[in-house]
Amino acid sequence: MDKHVNGKYYEWQLSVGHQWLKIENDHVIETHYCHPGAKGISINTSHGVVFIDFDTLQANNPGIKVQRLSFLPRGQTEDIGWYFRDDQLWCEYGTQGSNTLSSSVSSRDVEQQFTTNPQGTFRFTVGHTPYLIDFSTMTQRNLITGLQRRLRRRPKLSSNTGAVSLTSALPTTSSSQTGVVGYRWEFMGVGEQWTEYQAHICSFDSAAIERQYQLNKQGTLNFKINRYSYTLDFSGMYQVNNKFGTRRSVRRTPIYGVQHNISSGPQAQWQFLDMDGSWKDYSKGICSTSSQEIEFQYKLNPSGTMTFSTRNFSYELSFSAMTQRNLRTGTTRTVRRLNQ
Repeated sequence: MDKHVNGKYYEWQLSVGHQWLKIENDHVIETHYCHPGAKGISINTSHGVVFIDFDTLQANNPGIKVQRLSFLPRGQTEDIGWYFRDDQLWCEYGTQGSNTLSSSVSSRDVEQQFTTNPQGTFRFTVGHTPYLIDFSTMTQRNLITGLQRRLRRRPKLSSNTGAVSLTSALPTTSSSQTGVVGYRWEFMGVGEQWTEYQAHICSFDSAAIERQYQLNKQGTLNFKINRYSYTLDFSGMYQVNNKFGTRRSVRRTPIYGVQHNISSGPQAQWQFLDMDGSWKDYSKGICSTSSQEIEFQYKLNPSGTMTFSTRNFSYELSFSAMTQRNLRTGTTRTVRRLNQ
C-alpha cells in the first residue's frame, strides 16, 4: 500500500509480543498528537484500554509497545514544531509567548540542531538573555536565572490528516460520501480538558468561529462568555481574557462525517436515560454532539468510546457498555441506539 496517498505519511502501530499491528482510524491519535498541549490519549483495543504517552511514545500497559512510522517520499521532510511550556501555554519557537519576547530561533532551526545531534545541546538568545536547550532532557534553561522549561517536539497537523484511514475504514457505497463536514473549535479548559465553544455559553459557536476564521486566518475575533470579554487569536491559536490577560490554548480539529443522499435509509437515534427516568435524545441544543455524529463514531469503532460536553460537564460514551460517564463525578447513565 502506498502510505502517502492523499497526504497521509504516518501510521500508528501497537505491538503485543513480537508482531506490530496497525491501529485502525489512527487519524484520531494523530490529531491529538500534533497538538503540543496533549499529554497522551487512551484508546480501546482487544487487550483493553491502552494509554499512549506522547512524550515518551510508550504505552502504560505491560507487554504493549507503540510506535509511529513515517512514510515520506524521498527528498521530503516532516514539518515539525518545537514548543516550550510558558507560564500559561505551550508556545512555538519563533512566536511570542504570554510573558516573553519572540525567540531568535524557529522550529526549523531547533529541528536542524536536533537532527544533527538528538542527545546534544543548542544555545540561542532572546534579546540579551542566553538560553540552552538540552535535547536529552527536553528542557530549556535560562543561563542567567537558571529557570527551566519543558519542551515538546510534535509534527504539525496537516489539513488532510487521516483522509486515507478514514475512507478505508468505512464501506464504500453509492449512497454515502465521507469527508470533513466541519471544524470543531475548542479551548483548553480547567483540568487541561478541551472544551468546545458553544452558543449557549459563548457569543460564538464552532460554526460561527469557523466562518470568521475563513474570512481572515491571521486575524482575531472578540467574543464574550458571561461578563468577561475575550480575544481569539487565529494565528497564535490562543484566547486571552481582556481583563486579566489570562491565555488559553485553542485548537481547530476536523469533524469527519457521512453525507447521505436522499436514497440513503433512516438514521439510528441515540438516547440516554435521564435522572427522571425518561429517554432523551442527544442533540446540539443540550450537548456538543448529536445522534448523527455518535452514529458515525459508532460505525468507525463499535467497541470504542467518544467524548462530548455539556455546559458544565464532560462525558465519555462507551459503545461496548452502552453507557455515558460523567468525567468529573463518575456518574454513569444507560444509553441506547434505536434503529428507525
